[in-house]
Amino acid sequence: MAVYSDFPSNLSTQRLRLRRWRPSDAKHQRALWAERDVRARRRIDADGRPTVEEMRESLVANPLSADPGLGLLPIELRATGEFIGYCGLIVGQASYDEPEIAYELARRTHGNGYATEAGRAVVEAAARTGRQRLWATVRAWNTASLRVLEKLGFDRTGRVDPDPERGDSLWLTRELDPPAV
Repeated sequence: MAVYSDFPSNLSTQRLRLRRWRPSDAKHQRALWAERDVRARRRIDADGRPTVEEMRESLVANPLSADPGLGLLPIELRATGEFIGYCGLIVGQASYDEPEIAYELARRTHGNGYATEAGRAVVEAAARTGRQRLWATVRAWNTASLRVLEKLGFDRTGRVDPDPERGDSLWLTRELDPPAV
């Protein structure tokens, strides 16, 4: 396995700050889960789980919410500190060497370019770790997310994982530019 620099635990853009998770973020993370499409794999179940407390415990145990060297970072607006979602790198359905970009934003913030802005910061940070490629998987019905990935330079691979219940998953990839020296 190649050696990579760790994915940073703090990133900033003109409008956004991406940072480590705090236990107090659990209620915001759960609110994102509650907004998820009914076809999403991970949702609040019929018993109301995971609870805010269960999510808080998970954040305390793993403040980057990902495998070591990778990370999902909460996104907040720089101007107000308002939590609006998360973005980062995970193994997901890909690999540690070629991780998957993941993001989710609160519905109230859709249409403002925040996912693209956060995604750009994550793609640039991924290149600085020494990685050469990223992956993304997205449900075919999620056209907004597909647009974000295309803006970030991801290309469709032609691979489709059929799922008649939740919707087919499309695989996209992006080659990374080597970091500037």
